Amino acid sequence: MLLLLVPVLEVIFTLGGTRAQSVTQLDSQVSVSEEAPVLLRCNYSSSVSVYLFWYVQYPNQGLQLLLKYLSGPTLVKGINGFEAEFKKSETSFHLRKPSAHISNTAEYFCAVSDTVPETAEELNTNLLRC
Repeated sequence: MLLLLVPVLEVIFTLGGTRAQSVTQLDSQVSVSEEAPVLLRCNYSSSVSVYLFWYVQYPNQGLQLLLKYLSGPTLVKGINGFEAEFKKSETSFHLRKPSAHISNTAEYFCAVSDTVPETAEELNTNLLRC
């Protein structure tokens, strides 16, 4: 059985005190069997248009961008077979993988921003400061 760690992480970005975004990961830990589908839930709140991100942190490594939604098609394909679907009406951006593997054991982080960072590292820095 795989154990995918999903820290309950709320990331809040406030710009000028007038606009705030937040994300809430609804699962603190997810255990799945090898090759079973996995779903990691993320809801967000924002008063403006948002850009959404999923990051992964493998043991003893830094954060790595898994996928991002900036605009366009709502189904986003990421690395290693992960995908997420932006559902504005449900304010959700759930991460899923049809078949989990032991190599997927890691911590997963959902993030939101109202601006597109110039690089993935810029958002990494924001995540680590929160």
